[in-house]
Amino acid sequence: KAEVKGRDLSLAVGFPKPKTIPIPSGVEVAVDKQTVITITGINKEALGQFAAAVRRVRPPEPYKGKGIKFVGEQILRKVGKTTGK
Repeated sequence: KAEVKGRDLSLAVGFPKPKTIPIPSGVEVAVDKQTVITITGINKEALGQFAAAVRRVRPPEPYKGKGIKFVGEQILRKVGKTTGK
């Protein structure tokens, strides 16, 4: 769940407290739904760094695919443990 509070982006992603990330100048953030964040701006480098910082809060994990993903990103899924005899 995402929410913009002033110049901060608040992310509730399964931790006890929501994680807040300061939004840099020149970058605009819009929360379309609670789970879709749109990041826009002129400076491509600042956009990439901010998007990477958001993703770093909860990167996608390979077993269930949970986490923050970019649009259209394919997560390489791993097979879990097998229950053997």
